[in-house]
Amino acid sequence: MTSSNGAPGLQRGNIRSNENANINRIVIVGGGTSGWMCAAAIARIAAPATTINLIESEDIGIIGVGEATIPTLIEFNDFLGLKENDVLRECEGTFKLGIDFVDWYKKGETYFHPFGFFGRDTPEFPFHQLWLRLRKSAQNKQSGQCLAGDISEYNLCAVAAKLGRFASAQGGGDTILSTMRHAYHFDSIRYGKMLRRYAEEKGVQRIEGLVQSVIQDHDSGFIQALNLENGSKIEGDVFIDCSGFKSLLIEGTLQSKFIDWRHYLPCDRAIAIPSSQTAEPEPKTRATADLAGWRWRIPLQQRTGNGHVYSSEFMSQEVALQCLLAGIDGEALADPLPLRFRTGHRQHFWSKNCIAIGLAGGFIEPLESTSIHLAQMGIQRLINLWPGRGFNPAEIAHYNRLMTADYERLRDFIVLHYNATQREDSNFWRYVSNMSVPDTLVEKLDIFRGVGRIIPSPEDLFTVHSWLAVMLGQGIEPHTYDALVDRVPEETLQHNMQLLKNAVQKTAASLPSHQEYLTRYCAVTS
Repeated sequence: MTSSNGAPGLQRGNIRSNENANINRIVIVGGGTSGWMCAAAIARIAAPATTINLIESEDIGIIGVGEATIPTLIEFNDFLGLKENDVLRECEGTFKLGIDFVDWYKKGETYFHPFGFFGRDTPEFPFHQLWLRLRKSAQNKQSGQCLAGDISEYNLCAVAAKLGRFASAQGGGDTILSTMRHAYHFDSIRYGKMLRRYAEEKGVQRIEGLVQSVIQDHDSGFIQALNLENGSKIEGDVFIDCSGFKSLLIEGTLQSKFIDWRHYLPCDRAIAIPSSQTAEPEPKTRATADLAGWRWRIPLQQRTGNGHVYSSEFMSQEVALQCLLAGIDGEALADPLPLRFRTGHRQHFWSKNCIAIGLAGGFIEPLESTSIHLAQMGIQRLINLWPGRGFNPAEIAHYNRLMTADYERLRDFIVLHYNATQREDSNFWRYVSNMSVPDTLVEKLDIFRGVGRIIPSPEDLFTVHSWLAVMLGQGIEPHTYDALVDRVPEETLQHNMQLLKNAVQKTAASLPSHQEYLTRYCAVTS
């Protein structure tokens, strides 16, 4: 099974079930969203003889500030059999059609990164090539205006988000409404609790405790058991490290090196704070660039999540907090929560019989809401390569290559937001706009700057449409368009593009308001 974004999907069969299988004791260290996602997914498909123990301690807090997601989480919930409206109702969730990027390219300018698709591709051309042709039409110069308009006018998610409207995708591939894609804003702590209940109902045993020491096989170095502070000893065949940034097993025991991306992504701090609502929740996240990073605004049903991601090299915590508090709407509902992080990943996500999932394996700052997705990818790839009869070094190496590539592709997409800017109003922006960037990103941008080509990879999380939205939004313009598009008569092109734009506007205006949809289908009941 392959997911809609090209990533390997979760297999719905049993884990290589066989009465002689010797890999049947799974130990997960750490709860939170990643730990309980892992427990729920494995419990969903595990053979009856499998035991799954999850060790966590009430004394260790859960970070739990990641309130925005991307559309791939829908696939994970579907795999578990969780109903969308139930998830949003229990987790105080709202819908997300994309992200408003404020002040990123220039101060005072905003663009939208939608999840949905721009226009309609033809059998011969991507839609954006037709748009580029019309945008560069000679008639533009004669009329003094751009006949094509802004590309967001051809995207239903973008127009609906601007109007504060929402509906799920419907109809076949030829309908405007079929181009909708959405994700969620939700309380990730509540989501973790929902998954815990799901996993425990399927036999996962939660063990309260703290890991005191790790027992390894003298010859192989494989982990055999964990000693807890309360004197318990937990044995296992597979150990999954979901201990967050502490990386208790993958780093503390197996010493997997951390690949640091501080040069490309210098933000290493965050402050989070919830606030009261002052208006109906919008179906979008807002990311506002600040002097040394950016601030998020995430609307839930009964509160708003706010945060400031910044670089400690360019801004102090005191100033970062001042910027955050000055920008929130409504009354603060809790004390500010300061966080520290490193952007990068483990050289080996899977070492011996230990697999790091979520923050234990790596972290890419939350600009495009990919943290939960990376945990999901780690789980999916682990299940697809499950060591039912032992540990194959070739499969372990393959897993590590796949996960490394996932992180590198996401890194390039995030770096694009920072590096492609005309802001020069602080040392931070002068640094990121002039820093060297990965060769893979340079190649992608050089190709696009030519005739607007975007060459996708089957494994890409972010589609051609996402790259297009951010590159254009950050001021990257192709010099021209694909010459083959000239075969389309200009009058025909102009007429059809206007019809499409009108259809998108009409469809968006006909949708219920976001608040009306929430009230009708998934409002919080208590």
